[in-house]
Amino acid sequence: MILKTIIPLVNWGMGTALIIFFGVVCVALVILVVNMVNSDKNKKND
Repeated sequence: MILKTIIPLVNWGMGTALIIFFGVVCVALVILVVNMVNSDKNKKND
């Protein structure tokens, strides 16, 4: 009982912020890769 009050096991604010941050980074990387693949196809067709 005392241990729970001294050491909080979960920091929901920071955890949620990190998950959102990494989600945004992953989406940005996927969009970047899709754009690179599409631009490569357009150059081959020209």
